Amino acid sequence: MTGRHMVTGGRVWPERYTFSPALRVGNWLFIAGTTASDERGAIVSPGDIVGQTRYIFQKFAATLAEVGAGFEHIVETTEYFTTTENYKQTADVRREFFRPPYPAATGVLVKGLLREGALIEIKALAVLPE
Repeated sequence: MTGRHMVTGGRVWPERYTFSPALRVGNWLFIAGTTASDERGAIVSPGDIVGQTRYIFQKFAATLAEVGAGFEHIVETTEYFTTTENYKQTADVRREFFRPPYPAATGVLVKGLLREGALIEIKALAVLPE
């Protein structure tokens, strides 16, 4: 596959947005920073970083499935989080979706996120099967 192709995970993506939820370039998949917002834009699991993390990974699952991939293809994640309260429990959620060897990961504590009510935003990079 050549070129750049937007991947939406089956979601309707408004034309007014100036970014893609995920972009496939060859066998690379770049998943944009994703929050636990539902199809109406409301935050799922308000005040619960564990629930928000799980919902984000569920959204990733749909995105990966659209290109015939799974969590084993994710090689790196970056998490931006606004609180360390219960943050360690998000590792248990990662274990629900990832198996060893785990992807490289970076966690960044931030003052806030653009999406009001979001406690965590995650982006990922995947190398897709040939």
